[in-house]
Amino acid sequence: MRQESLKAKIKERYGKIALDGNSESCCGPDCCNSTESNPELSSVAIGYDGKALESIPKSSILGLGCGAPINYANLKTGEIVVDLGSGAGIDAFLASRQVEDSGKVIGIDFTDEMLRKAAFAAKENRFINVEFRKGDIEDKIPVDGNSVDVAISNCVINLSTDKVKTFKEIYRILKKEGKGRMIISDLVTSKEVHGESVNADDWCSCIDGALTKENYINSIKEAGFQNVRVLNEQFYMNEDKTDGRNITSIIVGAMTK
Repeated sequence: MRQESLKAKIKERYGKIALDGNSESCCGPDCCNSTESNPELSSVAIGYDGKALESIPKSSILGLGCGAPINYANLKTGEIVVDLGSGAGIDAFLASRQVEDSGKVIGIDFTDEMLRKAAFAAKENRFINVEFRKGDIEDKIPVDGNSVDVAISNCVINLSTDKVKTFKEIYRILKKEGKGRMIISDLVTSKEVHGESVNADDWCSCIDGALTKENYINSIKEAGFQNVRVLNEQFYMNEDKTDGRNITSIIVGAMTK
């Protein structure tokens, strides 16, 4: 399937979620492990802290994602953080509380409806250290090179068609010489799907774009990262729902050289 067609489908799907909520199974626990329709409960189910969620705009919690990378980021006061595929802003707002007013959080997304939703929440709730920018993380992230302390992302990289290119872009914006770090949550698969076997809806649900864990880790290393390590790993979806594939959620950490 052509890259342009996939990206158009992704924008359509997530734009609809921004407006109407996550009623479709789309990169969130409801699609496999939970029957809950409550976004807060869905977010807690994948690792978010319920008390922390009370400190951010409710509109930013859509029940999406496959983990809680913010739990492993070890953010510090004054740091600059970029949230890749920021959606309605859940991780960006949580990060802003940790880096405080002397820090800065930049959310990147390419879905207009998500960006409007996140920007409105930031303004209404006076998150002065958060901004949202439109950008394609696979093409060129709209952030200066060698300027970011921490990059975070939750179940978004596997929506890209070229993982190595995406990780290279992330590497570009991070501070070098071990000063920049990346913490991401994503899905990996026991068997990859290619070519005409790709289903657009399953790609949007973070399934058909998934790599094997080995290839995912190798893609990060190929982009230049060092000290690549799996920080958490848990079963996500069984083979009965994915044509013989097992899907696993992992949280990966890495550093710049």
